[in-house]
Amino acid sequence: MRDKITTAAEAVATIRSGDTLCTSGFIGSGVPEALLAALEARFLETGEPRNLTLMFAAGQGDGKDRGLNVLGHDGLLKRAIGGHWLVVPKLGRLALEGKIEAYNLPQGVISHMYRDIAAGKPGTVTHVGIGTFVDPRLEGGKINDVAAEDLVSVIEVAGKEWLFYKGFSLHVAFLRGTTADPNGNVTAEREALDLDNLAMAMAVKNSGGIVIVQVERIARAGSLNPRRVLIPGPLVDCVVVAPPEQHQQTYGTAYSAAFSGEISIPLEGIAPMRLSDRKIIARRCALELRAGAIANLGIGIPEGVAAVAAEEQVSDLFTLTAEPGVVGGVPAGGLNFGAAVNTDAIIHQNQQFDFYDGGGLDMTVLGMAEADAVGNVNVSRFGGKLAGAGGFINISQNSRKVVFAGTFTAGGLDLRIEDGRLRIAQEGRAQKFGRNVEQITFSGRVAAAQGRAVLYVTERCVFRLTPDGLELVEVAPGIDIERDILRHMGFQPIINHVRLMDSRIFRPEPMDLRRRLLDLNLDDRIAYDAARNILFCNYEGMRVRRHEDVEAIRAAVVAKSEQIGRRFAVVVNYDGFHLDDQLAGEYVAMVRDLEDTYYTRVSRYTTSAFMRVKLGEQLVRTVRPHIFESRAEAQAFHEQVEEA
Repeated sequence: MRDKITTAAEAVATIRSGDTLCTSGFIGSGVPEALLAALEARFLETGEPRNLTLMFAAGQGDGKDRGLNVLGHDGLLKRAIGGHWLVVPKLGRLALEGKIEAYNLPQGVISHMYRDIAAGKPGTVTHVGIGTFVDPRLEGGKINDVAAEDLVSVIEVAGKEWLFYKGFSLHVAFLRGTTADPNGNVTAEREALDLDNLAMAMAVKNSGGIVIVQVERIARAGSLNPRRVLIPGPLVDCVVVAPPEQHQQTYGTAYSAAFSGEISIPLEGIAPMRLSDRKIIARRCALELRAGAIANLGIGIPEGVAAVAAEEQVSDLFTLTAEPGVVGGVPAGGLNFGAAVNTDAIIHQNQQFDFYDGGGLDMTVLGMAEADAVGNVNVSRFGGKLAGAGGFINISQNSRKVVFAGTFTAGGLDLRIEDGRLRIAQEGRAQKFGRNVEQITFSGRVAAAQGRAVLYVTERCVFRLTPDGLELVEVAPGIDIERDILRHMGFQPIINHVRLMDSRIFRPEPMDLRRRLLDLNLDDRIAYDAARNILFCNYEGMRVRRHEDVEAIRAAVVAKSEQIGRRFAVVVNYDGFHLDDQLAGEYVAMVRDLEDTYYTRVSRYTTSAFMRVKLGEQLVRTVRPHIFESRAEAQAFHEQVEEA
């Protein structure tokens, strides 16, 4: 095989005017900086190539001059199709001024398009984007009027609506790794992420294009461990060795052995956040975490949830993930966002979105630029600012529980936290809860119709999504509802029973979150619906570890049963429930006794197939194991019995 090592200038000289270029990277991680700089230099010197189409899943830039920002020259690009635009303002300027055809598609969809293009498919079919600005019945993902071609259409398959994202050929890929050999085999041992490098290489190669990979070092041919090769040599046309200043691990860190998984670091050394509006919001969001949950954290204020979890020493109780492929550990923030320390695994970005799109997330915490009366959320375009959706649509549309996080107002907001109470010293200039959002990145109507659990958390109050719109459910100590909330909204929320936010959120000391996550807290988990004569037992995320735990459950149910005074039906939520094996017999005996004494019938539900099988095996010998996948199915069982 020929020697594929060349210079950046020689590599980019192969690009022709009108080509379609795709680039790898995630914010500041894994960006092929040397290749982008060489392309810019060629264009500025020769005026070629021109009228390129650029495709990128995650934004690649520092919000100023680096990354894809170097391509922000008039004439270099004709079209850009991107997932996240916030960190590439120079491209955003071209889009907003109508100087390029610009599209904003979901990051996960673009990630999957690479794979589908590689497989020779006509495009990508998915439910992701329905009801949002990407839906062609709204905006079709078009950023400006010069984006005339329809890239998204609505189709019907098996009686259900789907979105079809049109595929196309890719001519050039700019990718990145750590080590290459002369045959073009590339490893990524010092990178923080694998991203879509392999899928992109396959897509371009199968389109008859050119794959160019930036690395930091060269190894002898045949010396690389095949298990560590990320991009096989036959897929690679050119290898470019980049200088260190153009090959930082992230824009925030030259190299961290913790980001690459070479070492784990003690989390006790991470400094706690100072008590501020951001920490208040992060703390309230953290209270939604459940032991055993798989969660995702977005960029911005949601990043604080990871810091709160580290401070509270609860990071081991659940699995945090990030869309570029991080599983486990503690996600990093700022220009390191996307990387993480102490991870369990790093998988490909398109595989992560497979898991997300299929409903694998128990919970997500995402940012919130503005929200409206029906629960729509906008993070993608507001006030002349083009941020882009990123992975927001994939994640928010498919997570079982969605928590949106942001300050109640914006622009000059000044708070005082005094003795566990909140005082607004200076109100923000801009309302964030208006009658209508500027762009729909999350559809409240679609989520409400699906029965999805959605919260909107701010520093002073919490709303939840209902079929009739937003309901105010919590308010911070010291906050007046009329003066500090309603006066600064563009609509009247539903108000029924408003409770105080947990006072621990507003105090400087840790919240003792670990005890909250591990304790049973049974008073908050058992509720009776008198109209339907159904007792709801929410055992989600609960772990039964001791004999005392079994007896506590028995006592709580007995107390509620005696208070009700008649037999009743029961629905039990076992999502994320953990029962230690040595207590199985004792727990089943307790359940059988409660059924015989108080229940008319009982149904149980959990989204975990393993837990459904395990519960079924443990209960089938002594009780009727009606175990379903959702609360709706469990309730429907009781309705069917009543009708019969």
